[in-house]
Amino acid sequence: MKDKFTLGLELPTDPRWINIAEKSIDDILVDHAYCEQKAASSCISLIVQYSDKERLVEVLTPVVAEEWSHFERVIEELKKRGYSLGKQRKDEYVDALNKAIRKGGSREQQLVEKLLMNALIEARSAERFRILWKNIGDFELSKFYYELMVSEAGHYKNFLQLAKEYLPAEQVEKRWRELLEAEAAIMASLEVRGDRMH
Repeated sequence: MKDKFTLGLELPTDPRWINIAEKSIDDILVDHAYCEQKAASSCISLIVQYSDKERLVEVLTPVVAEEWSHFERVIEELKKRGYSLGKQRKDEYVDALNKAIRKGGSREQQLVEKLLMNALIEARSAERFRILWKNIGDFELSKFYYELMVSEAGHYKNFLQLAKEYLPAEQVEKRWRELLEAEAAIMASLEVRGDRMH
């Protein structure tokens, strides 16, 4: 039986990740800050592209605010520890996921692909936040990552439910299973790095 916080992911994070990540917490925080910024930007982009979809605008507008609030909070954690934001790093995970997304099709099909990609990223983020919450030695950061785990798990559900507003549920579920398999293959192919959130 799968742990409820795997969020249906096919492949759990390699156990070595937390040991490497804890030794590079400044790098993890920098990468995490950019992940939150990109999550907010992605929701803004969806709202702009699909402004005619009232339910999408209604659901994603508060998510933008929440993701930006997370970005600000990560910046605070960096400052507390004497670290600076630094440069954005290449996100191999998201780049690989983007290649698994179907291009073309109807406007609704394109929207659902984007929503499912966002759902995958949020699910993996929640899984990683759970690992940090349960294993990291820094009590303040552990508490912080618990809060974010709960939040990102909620965002994952939002994206999946939204996808079912625009295509039949069985079609969305079939595509979701395909993308879960693709995501597992991506995770298996990537080097275990402790300076990246994904």
